[in-house]
Amino acid sequence: MTPGSQLHARAQGIRLLVVDVDGVLTDGRLYYGANGEELKAFHIHDGLGLKLLRASGVEVAIVTGRTSRAVELRAENLGLPYVFQGISDKLAVFEQLLARFALKATAVAAIGDDLPDLPVLRRCGFAACVPEASGPVRGAAHYVTDRPGGGGAVREVCDFLMTAQGTIEVAMREYVK
Repeated sequence: MTPGSQLHARAQGIRLLVVDVDGVLTDGRLYYGANGEELKAFHIHDGLGLKLLRASGVEVAIVTGRTSRAVELRAENLGLPYVFQGISDKLAVFEQLLARFALKATAVAAIGDDLPDLPVLRRCGFAACVPEASGPVRGAAHYVTDRPGGGGAVREVCDFLMTAQGTIEVAMREYVK
C-alpha cells in the first residue's frame, strides 16, 4: 500500500471531524476592536466545506482553547451544534466526543496547528494540520494542508475526507449541475 492509499484508507472510516479555531479556522491573528471586543475572520470556503461534510454524514465539533462570541456566532450560522470553548484539556473533550458518538478514535479526524492540539492529533485516526503548524504538530500529522489556516485549510480537509468516502459528488450536487 502506498503512503497515499494509506492516507485514503484512514479517511474512509471518519465519522467525526474535530476542528480547532485560532490558526485553523482563522489565520491565528487576534484582532481587538476599540472597545476590547475580539474580532475573527473566517473563510467562506471553510464554512461551506463543514456544511457539506455534515450533509455527507460526518459530524463536526469545534474544540478551542479560547472563548469568543464570534466563534459561537459562526457555529450557529453553520448549524454546528458541538462547540467547546475555553478548553485547556482538549483530549478530555475528545474522549467525551468518542463516548457521545460511540466511536473509536480511528473514526475521528482532527485538524490543529499548535501544541494544545497535539494530544488529540496523536490519538485520532486522521490527524491534519495547517502548513504554519508548530514542528511537533507537523510531525504528528498524517496530512498537512496546502491551504493556510483561515484560508481554506479546513475546506481542503473536508474535501479530502469526502473524496476518500466517495461522497463529494453527492455533497456538491446542489451546486454543480
